Amino acid sequence: MSFRISRFLKPGAACRQDPSALVAATLAALVIVLAETQTVLGTEPKRPVRNATSAAPDVASPDPMTKVKLVRVPHRGIQPQAAVDGEGTVHLIYLGDEPGAANVYYVSKAAGSEMFSEPLRVNSQGGSAMALGSIRGAQLAIGKGNRVHVAWNGSGAGAKKVALKNGSPMLYARLAGDGVAFEPERNVAREAVLLDGGGSVAADSDGNVYVVWHSGDGEENRRVWVARSTDDGATFAPEQPADSKPEGACGCCGLKAFADREGILYVLYRSARENVNRDMLLLTSIDCGQTFRTDRAGPWKVDVCPMSSESFLDGPQAVTAAWETDGQVLLSRFDKKKRRFSKPLAPPGAPAGRKHPALAGNPRGETILVWAEGTGWQRGGALAWQVFDAAGKPTKIAGRSDGVPVWSFPAVYADPDGSFAIIY
Repeated sequence: MSFRISRFLKPGAACRQDPSALVAATLAALVIVLAETQTVLGTEPKRPVRNATSAAPDVASPDPMTKVKLVRVPHRGIQPQAAVDGEGTVHLIYLGDEPGAANVYYVSKAAGSEMFSEPLRVNSQGGSAMALGSIRGAQLAIGKGNRVHVAWNGSGAGAKKVALKNGSPMLYARLAGDGVAFEPERNVAREAVLLDGGGSVAADSDGNVYVVWHSGDGEENRRVWVARSTDDGATFAPEQPADSKPEGACGCCGLKAFADREGILYVLYRSARENVNRDMLLLTSIDCGQTFRTDRAGPWKVDVCPMSSESFLDGPQAVTAAWETDGQVLLSRFDKKKRRFSKPLAPPGAPAGRKHPALAGNPRGETILVWAEGTGWQRGGALAWQVFDAAGKPTKIAGRSDGVPVWSFPAVYADPDGSFAIIY
């Protein structure tokens, strides 16, 4: 009888070179092989009885009383990005001060707390971030040990610090080990420095961190690049292209990187093939960003740059992705096993300049899609939301409110009680 250890390693394990992981996989393999041997011999081992009363259901029935509350960004900040860690702590970053030379701020709120912490400035070089255009600002990821990782397109001030004359820096900073300050930002773009639209950051529980952006001379020649760290952001390897079949990239659009609970890396971005085929493309990697597969999420033929952004939400069987097409926001589930998208779903109502979708899910299996309406260059707008039940059907829980500032958009997270908080 023979077996392969790789059969028992989860996606991403092969690139970590962790001896303890290999030992654990070996032991798991031996246990399974012994179990299979006993089954063949007619002596199948006893299986533990699952306590049905204490087992948590995969999904729960939607609650028509699910609450949605609106929360203003602390200190009148803009472009919020929120994430909740495994302990229920809410992590929030936002931009403040001058739009063309902005600063990135970080606050947190422990589970059960009503107040965010006092803000920490993420960037050590003042004014090194950019709020202009609404898609070049900071992105947030929570990694190993709930460490906070932040990446953003560098402004003119950021370029001066790293002495770039013919390009822009892709800046990265992480929360220091003591949790009371951020380490000085670093530029991870060594060669691919022709930035335009916004970059992103993703991190997993094993210490892999990815900073992703697009760069190139001309939209049809732009490519998606990824700088990888296997030591929790302490060091990064030189950037490598992630798109094996280049289809260009929408120059002034953002992209979104995301690592799921299994360590699979996803990158959702808008292509620019022939300058008019601005389809949404999904790159996925199961080997820690070394190789990628491309899947097409949705087509859009347009000869202008829509300055769009994207969002992800993880689930046990699928990740949900959200994006904008022709003034409408769409969401679709990407099945992790079948590796295909479901039919994109739009929230009810006629499109009204819907942009910048954000997603969150609660313990009952409900999903909220939040977006901005009517925003544009130097123009604020409104925020709107729609809650979907566990089966993906729109519920009666929806709404709209004015108040999105210039250069901004909403973010959203779920509280442990199942309510949603929209930050704008």
